[in-house]
Amino acid sequence: MDSREPPGDAADDDEPDVYASEVEGRQYRGTSYMPMPYDDLTEAPDADEYPDRGEGGSFKLLDLPRVPKLSHVVGPSAIMLGASLGSGETVFWPILIAQGGWALYWAFWIGVLTQFFVNTELQRWTVATGESVFRAFDRVSRFWPLFFLLAGFVSLGWPGWAAGAAQVGAWAVGIGDWKPLGIGLMLLIFVSYQLSPVMYNVVEGAQFVLVVVSVLCAVALAVVTGSTDQLANLPAGALSLGTIPAGTDLAVFLGGLAFAGAGGYLNLSQSLWVREKGYGMGNYQGRLKNPLIGDEPEPVQEDGFTFEPTEENLLRWRGWWRVVQLEHLLTFVVGLLVVATVLMTVAAKFAAGTSVEGIDMWLQVVVPQLSGAGAALVPLVLFVALFTTEYAIVESFVRNSADIVYETHGRQAGWSLPTIFLVTLTAFTLWGVVIILLPFEQPFFLLVVGAAMSGVMMWPYIALTLVINTTRLPAHLQPGWIRVVAMWWATGFFGYFSTLLVGRTLARDFGVAVFATAPEIVGSAPGGYVLWLGYLVVQTYTVAVSLRAKRRGAEGFHGAEVDRGWLS
Repeated sequence: MDSREPPGDAADDDEPDVYASEVEGRQYRGTSYMPMPYDDLTEAPDADEYPDRGEGGSFKLLDLPRVPKLSHVVGPSAIMLGASLGSGETVFWPILIAQGGWALYWAFWIGVLTQFFVNTELQRWTVATGESVFRAFDRVSRFWPLFFLLAGFVSLGWPGWAAGAAQVGAWAVGIGDWKPLGIGLMLLIFVSYQLSPVMYNVVEGAQFVLVVVSVLCAVALAVVTGSTDQLANLPAGALSLGTIPAGTDLAVFLGGLAFAGAGGYLNLSQSLWVREKGYGMGNYQGRLKNPLIGDEPEPVQEDGFTFEPTEENLLRWRGWWRVVQLEHLLTFVVGLLVVATVLMTVAAKFAAGTSVEGIDMWLQVVVPQLSGAGAALVPLVLFVALFTTEYAIVESFVRNSADIVYETHGRQAGWSLPTIFLVTLTAFTLWGVVIILLPFEQPFFLLVVGAAMSGVMMWPYIALTLVINTTRLPAHLQPGWIRVVAMWWATGFFGYFSTLLVGRTLARDFGVAVFATAPEIVGSAPGGYVLWLGYLVVQTYTVAVSLRAKRRGAEGFHGAEVDRGWLS
């Protein structure tokens, strides 16, 4: 229970009370929750100054909490960084660079920057209302949360990263069968959740440790092996925009684009993690407690909160939005660019032109060329990075899925969100054990399937998020023009490669040649043109709706300029 006074009560003078004190800010280092008498709060009117209710109930009025320091709220993006290390940054991108050369590096840095805008826009609704992005989707239509639940299972329902970590660990210690270790890692993740009443705190703490170890070991590997001389190729590769070398596996490439960052269903977790951390109006929304060892549960309200657009609240919004972006930029973006790039240099130096894929590239091609510290660091980097990612994937899948089930059915049925979380965690762990026990030899195909699906599912949720943030939020909370254009780019970027992959998969893997798609669009089969037409329709709709909403907002509320700031 948080004993702080509600924001807005601490200052009696006319100066805006914007920033949290040091004592108040430190409370965010775990997770911050400020309970309020929900039923006694005033409902926000159905007016242009407040979020559109859509298919949901009304929002409650409270002041936006005071803004803490950046150092007090670091956490959600560290988890996201951990989710990325064992996917795109350890597996997909080193393979792509080794096989296709540095000419593909442009796609990596563009993918990372694109996901910066996508991920922070996924946080916007939660910071503004306290609700998860799935609740925002539910306010549009119940179809969307259920669609992403199914797509999330298809993309993340395979313990490929735990299997990969186990394969590396078993190889390093000379064990022939990696499956018992893979099962042990899944069970270890499950047990770790029983260490804290607030389950988010366990994940954040574990990811901090694992991420630091991964980063330090990756940098050390590049230095020890002397692969840093490959950095001279970065400028040319970064500027080779649009270059895709012949023979590049499109599924692996799209997986790399999706996992130039966490990608797919994982990205949607940003909303829930910032709610648990207490960002913005999420400070009032409640946290997920462990039903086995937690104290009294905290209700996660169905309908969130909003604030009156006073000068003080708008200045707080501007401060919160600056902190949100800096936390993601300095933790997630910088971390990815450093770790992934140094690992690409090792792959480019020791595995150039290889046809070996996945973890085998590292163990069978790179390691035999190394000795001493370099040979020891490769399996350590791989093991920690893959296990870090599997940990984040279990957390992401379970937290997202529990929230969707609770909001679409469980709340009305009287189910408990913590119980749903625990049941989902147990079921997902057991499912992972079953998949690991199935008779397959290499886990890389699990990673490719999940990564490609992650890339495909990003297209609809990026478009939907932009539409919601421009049509459902008032003008002073909407993304600025730079961000709107960036999201247009993101929908076009992921939509193009998703359409291309779907057409090629139907033609190549299922024999339905009528749906074949060509990269230049011209030259596609008749059904391929239909797929490209669908892509054009979605992109046109997304741009038109968000453009109209932004113009209408500019003509409405005239206090919005108070909140305008860096990349608003």
